[in-house]
Amino acid sequence: MTVTLADVQAAQKILEGAVTPSPMLAAPKLSAMTGADVRVKYENLHVTNAFKERGAVVRLSRLDAEARARGVIAMSAGNHAQAVAYHARRLGIPATIVMPETTPHVKVAATRGFGAEVVLDGETVAESQIRASAIALERGLTFVHPYDDPDVIAGQGTIALEMLAEAPELDVILVPIGGGGLISGVAVAAKALKPSIQIIGVEAALYPSMWNALKGAELPTGGPTLAEGIAVKTAGALTREIAARLVDDIILVSEAELERAVNAYLMQQKAVAEGAGAAGLAALFAAPGRFAGKTVGLILCGGNIDPRILASIMVRELEREQKILAFRMTIADRPGMLGTIATRLGELGANILEVHHQRGFLDVPAKGATLDLTVEIRDGAHADAILTSFTESGLPCRRLDGGAGG
Repeated sequence: MTVTLADVQAAQKILEGAVTPSPMLAAPKLSAMTGADVRVKYENLHVTNAFKERGAVVRLSRLDAEARARGVIAMSAGNHAQAVAYHARRLGIPATIVMPETTPHVKVAATRGFGAEVVLDGETVAESQIRASAIALERGLTFVHPYDDPDVIAGQGTIALEMLAEAPELDVILVPIGGGGLISGVAVAAKALKPSIQIIGVEAALYPSMWNALKGAELPTGGPTLAEGIAVKTAGALTREIAARLVDDIILVSEAELERAVNAYLMQQKAVAEGAGAAGLAALFAAPGRFAGKTVGLILCGGNIDPRILASIMVRELEREQKILAFRMTIADRPGMLGTIATRLGELGANILEVHHQRGFLDVPAKGATLDLTVEIRDGAHADAILTSFTESGLPCRRLDGGAGG
């Protein structure tokens, strides 16, 4: 069993009227940051804000009447769940989705909002699959696999057809990898149309499942990752076979690089990307020299990120860029002291964001207090100037990592 260019082209016809082709735009700001000529495919603009609609539509559309009447079941960390739920409702097919208990609330709520029955079970997608398989047998439901299915793979491959139709000059496409459905479909289509193109996968360093499968490695797999959409411990059997033939390489990216990429999409492109959706850009940040001067296609494959996590990433990136300074000082506990410090910070051009005043620490004199401040600053030199100014005036400071109170 395999997938061919003809399968992908047939899938493209099925998608007509069901899934609108997503835009692909040049990204000059990202190009300036990375040294590559970057083009972004905005798969986060679909109804469910992710690429998974493509594969789901193809699989659901090919069910016979009896299977449609019984219904379908899927396991997913979120995007496949929403895609199956949305298009199953559109096609009049009952849908049940098993999701890991760790799935962000925004994805669970969206899946229920599309009319599916949601069952929360397991810590990972693999554990959810066990429960989904059991329910499928019990109720006679058709299992819609998120990646290891030829119809799903063909549907995801239509992204490459659109990318190369619009930008045949692409040298590289960077593709996030979870179970491998997206990269398998993209590789099948892209390599058939342009054999010289490089297809490079990107995995979270905590979940190197395809890396281990293709390289015969045994890197540890597991842990909390921003890219929960690609947090898959075992690559698919069919996807592994396709990737072994057609994928040129895989890059592993750190959590810090994923955070930076999510933030860059938001700040530079005004586009919301979840961790998995930003993995391709994270790879550019991880290895800029490798892609310098090349025309690189990025697939922003999903934008379903918890707003609280997104807000946290923005603040953390400001800290990394030294636009926010958190520091601690011990002060005399007397009237007017806070006002004096606030005035001094104003004179130094810092904007106060947070203040924590603590008298109860035992390492502080009985007539003293600990003051933690978080301030908005210009850059690292500005931070040094602020700390030096207070120290020289008799108020020694120490920088805090990770915000006030750290």
